Amino acid sequence: MNRVPRSAYDRTGGLVYFARMLDKIRLHAAGELRADFHANLGAGFDARCCRLLGVEYAALRERVLAGGSDDAVLAWCTVQPTDEQALVWNKFMLKRGWRDENDGSTQELEAYKAASGLAHRGDLVTFFDYYEVDEGRRP
Repeated sequence: MNRVPRSAYDRTGGLVYFARMLDKIRLHAAGELRADFHANLGAGFDARCCRLLGVEYAALRERVLAGGSDDAVLAWCTVQPTDEQALVWNKFMLKRGWRDENDGSTQELEAYKAASGLAHRGDLVTFFDYYEVDEGRRP
């Protein structure tokens, strides 16, 4: 069964995206993660999140597969973001793709939308917006 991970909007310890990354790890290990997610495991937003938390993706993967809740895995991470760091992380991630032409993120988002037949959707201005529609959580 090919499944998509949890919403990037889901929060663990106040952080967006972290729960999604852990869900991708678990689904992949169970052979249930939709194939188009495989190439980016540990890269992109996963890598950014790992850098924020001071962990290597391979070590995080091992810890997740050892079991435990999302909160327990977050507590295991080397760095525990302050409230201010969590705020900056969340705002950065929630807006990613919107007006990020200088680093190519907006163009990357538009390419993803086009590949999914969603190029006409002007309301999808962030990666999180795109995920919600592409993964069937929002029309």
